[in-house]
Amino acid sequence: ALDDAYAVLTWAAQNASELGIDPERIAVGGHSAGAGLAAAVALRARDQRGPAISFQLLNEPGLDDRQETWSQRNFTDTPWHNRETLTSVWRYYLGSQPATPYAAPARAEDLSGLPPAYIATAEFDPVRDEGIEYASRLLRSGVSVELHQWPGTFHGSQAIISAQVSQRQITALAAALRRAMA
Repeated sequence: ALDDAYAVLTWAAQNASELGIDPERIAVGGHSAGAGLAAAVALRARDQRGPAISFQLLNEPGLDDRQETWSQRNFTDTPWHNRETLTSVWRYYLGSQPATPYAAPARAEDLSGLPPAYIATAEFDPVRDEGIEYASRLLRSGVSVELHQWPGTFHGSQAIISAQVSQRQITALAAALRRAMA
């Protein structure tokens, strides 16, 4: 998945003029595992001096296969995602391979030089604390971060689009991307 996402980034940057996009305003983003993948693409682009990424939009990111945070240990029966489902996700993704920072970005020792980020977390989400910790580590590395913790929500709850909090979350994500691309 990382190779595919990085190939798309590289292709988009190389073909920016034909695509009518500004190569200085390319963002990566995703939700859950996709957000973890977006963070990994940003790491790889930095490490390989690849295409410039101007922004990362990380919504409820899955970043750490170790599952050692308080939220991972305590949110074992939450809706949609819980410790058991996340254990399966990591097992399927990693197979028998050990995790690297490109698979689990929380394992990266150096987060400096990464693009600014918007990170959103859900209150009752096993991956909540790893998202908050990643945001803190980015800040300590000199990366600009906007962090939003959504009270009363669970992983993926914004799929319930009739809920007012879901509508606010979706609006906030779009607004963060608009601000970053302005």
